[in-house]
Amino acid sequence: MTDPQSAASAAAWLGQVEESTQRLLQTAAALKPDAVGEPSALPGWTRGHVLAHLARNADSLVNLLNGARTGTDIPQYAGHEARDADIERDAPRPLDVHLADLRASHARFAEAAALMTPEAWEASVRHRFGYVFPASDIPHKRLLEVEYHHVDLDAGHTPAHWPRSFATAQFRKLAAGLAGADLPAVELVAEDTGDRAVIGTGEPALTVRGPVRALTAWLSGRSAGTDLRRTPDTALPPLPPMG
Repeated sequence: MTDPQSAASAAAWLGQVEESTQRLLQTAAALKPDAVGEPSALPGWTRGHVLAHLARNADSLVNLLNGARTGTDIPQYAGHEARDADIERDAPRPLDVHLADLRASHARFAEAAALMTPEAWEASVRHRFGYVFPASDIPHKRLLEVEYHHVDLDAGHTPAHWPRSFATAQFRKLAAGLAGADLPAVELVAEDTGDRAVIGTGEPALTVRGPVRALTAWLSGRSAGTDLRRTPDTALPPLPPMG
């Protein structure tokens, strides 16, 4: 017996993926032709690298969707080296080629998702890092890629543009992942949602307040946190890289 919640959850995330992808395409289409060779917010990557990664990630998730639907163990990527080589190969392409690739890869992702049955959404698939997760989580993973890397494109889309539901869910997830981590304890207060969390170990000697989008930006490494209010007014602790 299938759980209708799996398909319903996937459908909800797919709707958000569509909206986020359209915003990404608008930003990319507004770039100047030579902007693809300029630095992104990710060290060592140009904007072309970010755009290429987003297109190839969509295709990698098509592999997982097709594997779940057919009951076949299809790898997300041919391998880590192949993934990196594909991004390096595609990064220098002209902007119009990037745009066409983004649109086409998104269409392939949407088409593969539309073929999924309730049973297929409950199938297990394997991430490129080896862990297993339900296929119904694939749309959410695509949403993370699109929203975070849209900011990394460094083309005017900032954490302030994140959907509030996205930022709130990520605040809770990232803060939970840092609870008990090897860093000084910090109390986080999202003033616009009322969310509170403690990261690190021990009793918090520092309280950090701000909008949930700004807090999530800091937790995810997309901001230095200079726009957050600290009590007392001391430096924020360095955070481990986002997993």
